[in-house]
Parts: sequence; C-alpha cells; structure tokens
Amino acid sequence: MKKSTILSAFILVFLTTASCSRDFLNPEPESAINADNYYQNESQLLAGVLNMYDGIQGANALEGDLNANQGVQFEFYLTEMRSDNTRTKSSEGEAAQFENYTISATNGIVSDYYLSYYNIIFRANTVLEHLDVASDKTRAKYEGEAKFVRAYAYFNLVRLFGDIPFVDHVLSIDDKPTQFTRVPQAQVYDLIVSDLKTAVASLDNTHKNRASKAAAQALLAKVYLTLRTNYTEAQQLCEAVMASNYSLMPNFKDVFFTENNKEVIFSIGFVPDNILDSQGFSAEWLNSVGRSSGVNYVTNEAAAALDLAGGNRTAYSYRIDPAQPSQKQVVKYLPVADASLGIPATSVNPRTAGNDWIVLRLSDVLLMHVEAIMAGNSSTTAPAALNSFRLVRERAGLSADADGDITRQELLDERRVELAFENHRFFDLVRFGQAQTVLSAYSAANNYAFTGTDLLLPIPQREINISGGLLKQNPGY
Repeated sequence: MKKSTILSAFILVFLTTASCSRDFLNPEPESAINADNYYQNESQLLAGVLNMYDGIQGANALEGDLNANQGVQFEFYLTEMRSDNTRTKSSEGEAAQFENYTISATNGIVSDYYLSYYNIIFRANTVLEHLDVASDKTRAKYEGEAKFVRAYAYFNLVRLFGDIPFVDHVLSIDDKPTQFTRVPQAQVYDLIVSDLKTAVASLDNTHKNRASKAAAQALLAKVYLTLRTNYTEAQQLCEAVMASNYSLMPNFKDVFFTENNKEVIFSIGFVPDNILDSQGFSAEWLNSVGRSSGVNYVTNEAAAALDLAGGNRTAYSYRIDPAQPSQKQVVKYLPVADASLGIPATSVNPRTAGNDWIVLRLSDVLLMHVEAIMAGNSSTTAPAALNSFRLVRERAGLSADADGDITRQELLDERRVELAFENHRFFDLVRFGQAQTVLSAYSAANNYAFTGTDLLLPIPQREINISGGLLKQNPGY
C-alpha cells in the first residue's frame, strides 16, 4: 500500500513550487510534477486514494525520517495512556506526560498526531479535488472513500482537541486564516456526518483495509452516540452492519492474529518485515524491544477489571512481563512469539511488525447497538439489546446478562474488557459521561494530576507560534 513515497515527493514539490510561484523572478518550472498536473488519469487518482491510507498508517520509526508523521502509530499515547488502562513503565520523558496528566503544549507526540491527521485530511481533500479524472464507474466510490477518510480524521481530531481549524478543500499557501482559525465543534461534526452519509451511499463492503459501506455505517453510528443524538438512526446503522457479512470470531485470540478476519470491519494494514509498510508501536510496548523502555503497559486497575470480567479474553489481553514479573504487558498485537499462548512471532524483526491495527470490528458494533437502544437512559431490557450483549459475552465464555437488565455501567464495563488497549477507553469514558469521575479517582489513587483541563489536549505550541496569533490555545494550557 505504500504508494506515498512518490506522492509525498510531489506534495513537497507542489508546496515548494506554490511558494515560489508568487515570485516573478522564479517562474514555475514546466517540467516539475505538482498537484495541478499530476492527476491526469484514473490510475494516478487511485494512487492518491491509497496515499490517504498510507497517511493513516504513518511511518515506522525505522524509516529514519525525522519529519515523517507517525499517524495511527502514536494514537495509543493520546487515547489509551490518558485513560486508566495503560501507562509507561519508566514514568519518564514526554510519554509519561500522558499517564500523569501533565501534557505540555510542546509535547512532540501531540504535535505529530495533530500534523499527521491534518495531513490525512489534506490527502483526502486532494482526491476530492481531482475526481474529474475518474470514470463514471469509479467516481462515486473514490468520493466515498475520500469522505470516509476525512470524516475519520476529523472525528479523532475533534474529540481530542475540541474546536479545531476546519479545512474542507486544498488550501493555498496564503490561506492562513482557514489553516489557523478554530471553528465550533458542531461545524466539524456537520461535515463528518455529511461525509459519512456520502460514504454509506456510495461504498460497498469489498475492502477491510480501505473504506467500506459497513465501516461508514459503524463510524456514523459512533458519531451519533458521541453527539447523543439520533439514537434510532444509530441503532439502524448498527443493525445494517450486523446484517452484513461479518461475524464474531469463535476464538478471541484470532481477532488479533488472523488478519482481515470476519470480525474486522476496518483496519489499518501493515506488512511484516517491510520498513516502509510495517508498524513499530507494538514493539514499543515491550521493554527493551522497541526504542522505549516500555510504553502502554497495563495498569493494575485494567488488569483487575480483566481478571474480574474478562473471561477467556483476559489471557489474550495482557500478560506478565517475562523480564520483570511485577509489570504487565499488552498481548493484543504482540509482535514476538509467546509459546504459552500459542502466538507465533508476526515478523522476523519485532520493530517491523505486520499486525494490522483494527479500527472497527463487529464486537464494538454489537455493544454500540446496546448503547443506541439504551438511548441515553440508565438501562435497557430490550430483547435486541440483550441479544447483542449476550453474543459478546458468550464468545468470552461468560453467561448472558444475569438479570435481563443491562445498566450503563455494565455496558461501559463490558466495553472496557472487550475492547481493552484498542484506543476506545478514553472516548468511551467521555461519551458515557464518566471521564471526570473515573479519571479523578484513578489520578488520586496514583498521585497523578488529572483535572477537567485534561479532557482535551493542548493545541500544539508550534502551530500557535507560526499562526501569527490566529490560533488560540485550549483553556488551562
């Protein structure tokens, strides 16, 4: 999928030539490739489409490009490690700012993620602006893919940063007001909903590592649940996915070690032992295997939750660190072999792992289905909700809900153990209105510094500095 090497080069050329074109002493070179003359046929547009996914995939640190964006490979810092699920092993450096809630506006990981996801939006906008070279057969499909990717990127950004700059087209080099003016979240969500509706209408379920109709349906359902609106439509969207050709894997382990299995709706694809296409994050999670001394280590609180309610999921969610028995590591996406768990190495070099990163899977949709039926109430006894809840629990070797009345707390607890370490926990706490309470208690118990400020990340200071005063910081930073 790594088509971006060529495209990134032309994007750089484009930006360079765009900045020079205003100087009449430096006429635009006729032989250079730029965005205006690159997209001449459908195969080139397809390269642009694949380039979007490459942006999400991000760069493996082994690529050695200090300016490359890490994309989804850094996401666990901003999501899982800001929840009560994971922490660093050493409590040192920029990474530790996420676990103890002392994130500074100069944190390089935050800045990388922010730039990565606006770069993904740029790539999607570029595809949308060159749809005229597509055939009648593929135009709607490429539009749907680009709008899905743009919505996916904006959904992550708006949940992490709040009000953000709104860019729905390729900017000129002079359009600083658009680049640096934050708009209300509602305006961003309007675009997300509109884009996902287009994607639902124009895509099918051909792909798992690219956008699909089911992926757009599931993501739109999650958007509605986040907004706490349109519960009925969210339920219908979940049921449409449930009626499609997806099914729970009988063995929980196989969800994570059988790529593109029937439970996966949308995942970011990686290729083992290929520096340009592999991921390094799961090696970073292991002490002395990645560059770090261990990040995304499992908290005692998360381990206790899994021990209590994880069922057969627990063994494939965390394990004792073989090198230091007092510590616990994430097992999902383990890049090295573990004979006791029947997990083979996924690559020769664990730093070039091929484990795909699952963004959406059926189990998440089943639990969203319960949430949609609950519709903001404190519980539900609806048979359809009980059935979806039962399917998830029975796969884990557990019985259905004991009293036939699923409470919001039970649903939140089930999501925690089913989707542990998949970057859902922080967003779930916020969506369920529990973030302030849960993270305050967790912080107090561990001598951290959580306050309401930490529900949003700081806007990167670098962006504020180059905005010339246009871009404003979130309160408290």
